[in-house]
Amino acid sequence: MTHAMTAFASRTGQMDGASWHWDLRGLNGRGLDIRTRLPDGMDRLDQTLRTALGKALHRGSVTVTLRLTRSAQDADLALDEAQLDRVLRALDRVQERAYAAGVTLAQPTAADVLATRGVIGGAGDQDDDTGLFAALCTDIGPLLSDFTAMRAHEGAALQHIVADQLDRIKVLTADARAAATARQPRLRQSLRDAYARIMEVTAADDARLVQELAILTTRQDVTEELDRLDAHVAAAWDIIEDDAPAGRRLDFLSQEFMREANTLCAKSQDSDLTQVGLALKLVIDQLREQIQNVE
Repeated sequence: MTHAMTAFASRTGQMDGASWHWDLRGLNGRGLDIRTRLPDGMDRLDQTLRTALGKALHRGSVTVTLRLTRSAQDADLALDEAQLDRVLRALDRVQERAYAAGVTLAQPTAADVLATRGVIGGAGDQDDDTGLFAALCTDIGPLLSDFTAMRAHEGAALQHIVADQLDRIKVLTADARAAATARQPRLRQSLRDAYARIMEVTAADDARLVQELAILTTRQDVTEELDRLDAHVAAAWDIIEDDAPAGRRLDFLSQEFMREANTLCAKSQDSDLTQVGLALKLVIDQLREQIQNVE
């Protein structure tokens, strides 16, 4: 099954005066890039998240955000006076720099200062949050299940689009084969005319000239390119139907598709075949764009 890299999932919970909101977002990425945004005192969740995500995902840029709110009755609060002094000094410097630059800043409120990381926290040691930490860890599994389900849903829609494009490439390849066959009489006549013109003005070696014309005919033959395009379509279907991550392999294959289409256009020497070749390049480019979101 094809999985997309773009997805979203969220989850909320509460216990013992604390409430939280998980937010998990995924975007395209060449590898697996995991970023976590966690509240004070919950940094130990980082490794748990990375381990769980690393087992479930293979590619994508993933951001996990946890917002945690505690009620006033949840715990006594401890003020880190040293951190408070550092924050106040930093605010003074900011105000001075702004004044020197002619910029007027609003005065920070006490709430703004207290919201600064490290200024205020729960009294007591981290063991008091053991139950909360366990509840948050329990949430990771369902959150990730929702996320991967959305990736699978998006991937199914993506697979349908890619399948249509592969079918279109197969049809255009057949059209190109027909156009290549139809151009053969014109190519042969063109070569005969060229041969006649050369023989009129020079005493060229007849055997050598025939050999050169044969080489030219071979260079204009697009059979191999068309055969490889058909083979690439079959290979793409094998990749899509495989359970393993398909994105990197499909991306490589799309480059091979484009290589054959470019060669086809270069060898064309025929307006009908060139038009089919350009249509192929357009569909292949659209295919490559869709593949960028495949895991």
